[in-house]
Amino acid sequence: MNTSKPTTASTVLEDAPLVQGGLTFRGITEKISGIVEGRTPSLWWLLFGMALSGTLILVGSIGWLVYEGTGVWGLNNPVGWGWAIVNFVFWVGIGHAGTLISAILFLLRQRWRTAINRFAEAMTIVAVICAGIFPAIHVGRIWIAYYMFPVPNQMDMWPNFRSPLLWDVFAVGTYFTVSFLFWYVGLVPDLATFRDRAKKRIKRIVFGALSLGWRGGNRQWKHYELAYLMLAGLATPLVLSVHSVVSTDFATSLIPGWHTTIFPPYFVAGAIFSGFGMVLTLAIIARRVFRLENLITVDHLEKMNKIILVTGSMVGYAYIMEFFIAWYSGNIYEVFAFINRGFGNYAWAYWIMFLCNVITPQLFWFKKIRRSIPVMFILSIFVNIGMWFERFVITVTSLSRDFLPSSWDYYSPTTWDVLTFVGSFGLFFTLFLLFLRFLPMISMSEVKGVMPEADPHHGHAEGLQDKLEGESA
Repeated sequence: MNTSKPTTASTVLEDAPLVQGGLTFRGITEKISGIVEGRTPSLWWLLFGMALSGTLILVGSIGWLVYEGTGVWGLNNPVGWGWAIVNFVFWVGIGHAGTLISAILFLLRQRWRTAINRFAEAMTIVAVICAGIFPAIHVGRIWIAYYMFPVPNQMDMWPNFRSPLLWDVFAVGTYFTVSFLFWYVGLVPDLATFRDRAKKRIKRIVFGALSLGWRGGNRQWKHYELAYLMLAGLATPLVLSVHSVVSTDFATSLIPGWHTTIFPPYFVAGAIFSGFGMVLTLAIIARRVFRLENLITVDHLEKMNKIILVTGSMVGYAYIMEFFIAWYSGNIYEVFAFINRGFGNYAWAYWIMFLCNVITPQLFWFKKIRRSIPVMFILSIFVNIGMWFERFVITVTSLSRDFLPSSWDYYSPTTWDVLTFVGSFGLFFTLFLLFLRFLPMISMSEVKGVMPEADPHHGHAEGLQDKLEGESA
């Protein structure tokens, strides 16, 4: 007797359910709403206290910087770009995965995104806020940072927009605006659920205002889905363009190691790589703390690991091609820049970057590792360590060894560089923990939409499945 399922049966239902544990529509509502409506866990208070301490470190570091000047950092001549720009590019990259999961995977009809897209979008918004701090404080005279915006000042002078650094203002600003709108529009149905469940008047008023009069009628759903689709279409090119613009800041210069056309696609692949690494880290912690194993399953995590494997391989290919391009160009300065990266004063940073970004992701070729929670958690942290070092290597090694040996110098960060960077993580986790506590971290409406019960042909599909299995037997 042949008990194997025919090939046609696999097309009827998903191989693995996206929601496990026998949860119903009501069960999903109770589970996700209970995180917000229930008592604040003690672990949340502990983590929030640590994150808030980090935020205070950031505020103190910026205050001292404004008071004393950029001399408190380790900047020298010729390294005028230090940890501030490294951190800026790092945080912008972290913010890529959220919009990618939401927009591109939505347009590609990847239904597994629904369990992770909400907090990935929140991660994007928080990461872009952290990124925006560093260019503002890097200008030195922070009180005239408004020169970066197209507004006239009291001297009737308009800012000069010929600097490529101002491209970042518009690119990152546009990216943040569209990402925020995309995140907020997706929240509206869930905010209406919180409004209807609220027991206190103040909560009913707040959630009622935020839900924009949502009643869940057919006409509202039609307009909602159209708006969501349009925002996904707007966000998709931004995912590819914003980090291309950031990389073009480097590529338009003449510094050896920067002046290359590979930077835009290389930076985009690296941003998606690091962004998914951070999403994976946060997802593993969230599913453990809030017991979301039935909603964020191992299959979700495995799919993210596959994306990390693909983008990590693309980044490794870019590293190798950089050396080939330098050799093929015949430019002695370019050749020296890359030899210096691998074997010069900062070789330790280059090989840490290479190990974390190229070697460790290759472990995800093995299914047992792709589905091992402890191993993938460690590897996700390695990914972001490696991507920070990538930005450090690109920025510092090229500047410290430019055309004139007489101007070479070794860059070392100071305590204030380190504290500012650590403080940015404090701000990131402070805002992210507030999101987890007061807003639904998983989209209830979207998760329900991918459950079999949401399919009007669900009963017919089950009958067909049983019929096919019977015929096979």
